[in-house]
Amino acid sequence: MTRDALLQPYQLKHLTLKNRIMTTSHEPAYPEDGMPKERYRAYHEIRAKAGVALTMTAGSATVSRDSPPAFNNILAYKDEVVHWMRELSDACHAHGCAVMIQLTHLGRRTGWSKGDWLPSLAPSHLREPAHRAFPKKMEDHDIARIVTDYADAAERMQTAGLDGIELQAYGHLIDQFWSPLTNDMDPPYGGSLDNRLRFGFDVISAIRDRVGPDFIVGVRYTADETAEGGISETEGVEIAQRLRDSGKVDFLNVIRGQIHTDPAMTDVIPVQGMKSAPHLDFAGRIRRASGMPTFHAARIPDVATARHAVSAGLLDMVGMTRAHMADPMIVQKVMEGREDDIRPCVGATYCLDRIYQAGEALCIHNPATGRELSIPHVIPASKTPKHAIVVGAGPGGLEASRVAAERGHKVTVLEAAAEPGGQIRLTAQSRRRSEMIGITDWRMAQCAARDVAFHFNTIAESEDVMALVPDVVIIATGGLPQTTILAQGNDLAVSAWDILTGDVAPGQNVLIYDDAGDHPALMAAEVIAASGADVEIMTRDRSFAPEVMGMNLVPYMRSLQDKNATFTVCNTLLSLSKSGNLLEATIGTDYSDHTQKSLFDQVIVNQGTLPLDDVYFALKPLSRNLGEVDHDALVAGVGSVFPKPNPSGSFDLYRIGDAVSSRNIHAAIYDALRIGLRW
Repeated sequence: MTRDALLQPYQLKHLTLKNRIMTTSHEPAYPEDGMPKERYRAYHEIRAKAGVALTMTAGSATVSRDSPPAFNNILAYKDEVVHWMRELSDACHAHGCAVMIQLTHLGRRTGWSKGDWLPSLAPSHLREPAHRAFPKKMEDHDIARIVTDYADAAERMQTAGLDGIELQAYGHLIDQFWSPLTNDMDPPYGGSLDNRLRFGFDVISAIRDRVGPDFIVGVRYTADETAEGGISETEGVEIAQRLRDSGKVDFLNVIRGQIHTDPAMTDVIPVQGMKSAPHLDFAGRIRRASGMPTFHAARIPDVATARHAVSAGLLDMVGMTRAHMADPMIVQKVMEGREDDIRPCVGATYCLDRIYQAGEALCIHNPATGRELSIPHVIPASKTPKHAIVVGAGPGGLEASRVAAERGHKVTVLEAAAEPGGQIRLTAQSRRRSEMIGITDWRMAQCAARDVAFHFNTIAESEDVMALVPDVVIIATGGLPQTTILAQGNDLAVSAWDILTGDVAPGQNVLIYDDAGDHPALMAAEVIAASGADVEIMTRDRSFAPEVMGMNLVPYMRSLQDKNATFTVCNTLLSLSKSGNLLEATIGTDYSDHTQKSLFDQVIVNQGTLPLDDVYFALKPLSRNLGEVDHDALVAGVGSVFPKPNPSGSFDLYRIGDAVSSRNIHAAIYDALRIGLRW
C-alpha cells in the first residue's frame, strides 16, 4: 500500500483505474491506411505495460468521410477499424490499462483536397487559418448524417472492446457549433447558447442511445476560449453543468484556449520557456463548479506537478502525454522509487511539430518512442563486454556512452571542452530554451551511475585513443559553423554561434542570412534585437526557419515582433565587400538574375556545420571496419553492422551526429542508440 496520491485507484463509473496517471488523446500519426496497426499498438502497449492507468488513443479518430485526416488520423468511419482497435485494447487490457479513443469530425480543421476530396464542413463559411480550407456551411441533412456517423463510430469502438470514448469539442466541429466565433447559423443550431449546444448534445444523445448506459462517454472541451466574443469561463462552467445534468456524460477533459492558429495552439499546448501547467488551476475551478470527474493535460511535465494536481483536488486523472513520449516508464519508475531516473520532457515539442513537418511524432531525445517494434526502451545487456572510447560529450556522445554503459561495456569519454553538452550547452544559454540542458543532465546522471570515465579539457588525437586500447571507438565530435558559402567576402561574415557565445557583440544594422532554417539564426536574432539593433533575417526559402516548425516558431515571433526585426524570403546572399566602415551585401534570388546591393555594419551567415572529423580520419585506417557501417544490417536489425575489410585493425570505428553531417539532436541520439545496440 502507498499513500502517494498518484498511485491511488480512481473509480470512474464501473471502471476502476489503477492509478491517477493517463496519456490523453493525441495522434502520433502512426496509422497505416488510416488504421492503428502494429506500430500504433506497440506505442500504446509499452506505456500500458509500464503502468499507466488509462491510455487515450487518437487525436482524433474521424467519424465521417467528409472529415478527411489532417494529420494521418485513425479512420473511425471504416468497419475495419474494429479489428485493429480490438488488438490494441486487448494488448493494453492485458496489463491492466484501460483504453479509450477520441472521436471527432474535424469540421473546418482539415482540407477539401485530402481524402475523398469532399468539401470540408462547418457551421459557417469562416476559414480556419491553420488548415486554410474554406468550408461549406452545413445543411440539415449534413447535421443528421454526421450525428449518425458519431453513433456508428462509437458503436465500433464498443464492439472493439474499448472502455469508452471521448468526444473532441475544442477547435473541431462540435466546438465550432458551440463557439459564437465560428457559428453563424440560424436557429435551431445557431444564436443562443441552447441552440449552439444543440448539435453536440444531439451527438451525445445519439451515442448514448446506441451504446447504452454502461459504456463510458466523456467530452474534451474548451471551457474558455480566452478570446473576445468566444466561449468565456462563465459560459464554459455552464456548459460543464449542462453536460453533467444531461446524465449522459461521464467525465470532462478540460482545455483552455483555441487551436485555430499556431500561436493559439501553443498557448493551449505550451512549449519550453512557457509556464508549466498554466491551465491547471483553471481545470480545478471547472471541477469544483461542475462536480464532474475531471481530466486535464497541458505541460504537466514532471511527477511533482502531477502529484500536486491530484493531491490538491484539482484533477481526478492527470495527463502526462508528452512526458510519456520522453519516458514511457514513468509510472513504473514512480512505483519502484526511481523518480530521479525518469527521462525528462524538455518541452522541445519536436514531437508535435514533426507531425506537420514529416508526418510522424518523435521525441527529441528518446528515439525509441514510435520505434517500439525495432528499438527497445530498456537497453539489453551485451554478452561480450568491451572497452568503448567515445570522443565527444555532446548529446550523441553522451547517448553512446549511456547505451554502452547500460550494455555492460567499459566506457571512457574524451571531451575537448570543460563541460559536457556540446551545442546543447550553447542552446541552453537562451533562458527560454534552458530546459534543453535536461538532455545533457539526464545522460550525465545515467553515466555517473554506471561508472563512465570522463576526461574533460582533452583534445583527443589518434595516439591518445589508441593508448587506451579500445575495442570500439565512437566519434561524436560534432561540427563547427560552415562559413564559406559566399562567392566573396566569407571572412567578413560571422556565425550565429559567435553572437550566441558572446564572442562577437551585436552590430547596429545587422543582416542574418539563414540558409539552414534552424534555431541558431532565430536565437541570434533575439539577442541582436534585444540589444536595440535593427536586424533583418533573410532566407532563400519561400518561408523562413522551416526546421524550427510551427509551435516552436511562436516564441521567436512573439519576442521579435515588437522589435526592429524584419523577415525577407526568396533572397540569396551572394557576396560581401567592404564599403568604408560598412559591409556591402550583394543579394540575388533563385528566381531570376536580379541582384541588389544593401549596406550593413554586421552580417551573420547561418549555414549549418561542417564535421570536426580529423581524429576520425586519422583512426580510420587503423580500424577493422575502416569506419564502414552496414546500413542494410543496421536498418533491418539483424546481422553485424561492422564489416571487417581490414583484419589487421584492432577496433571497430563509427561516427555519429554532426561529426558525419549537419543534422539535429534527434539524429545524433538516434545514431548513437541504434548502432550502440548492435555491438
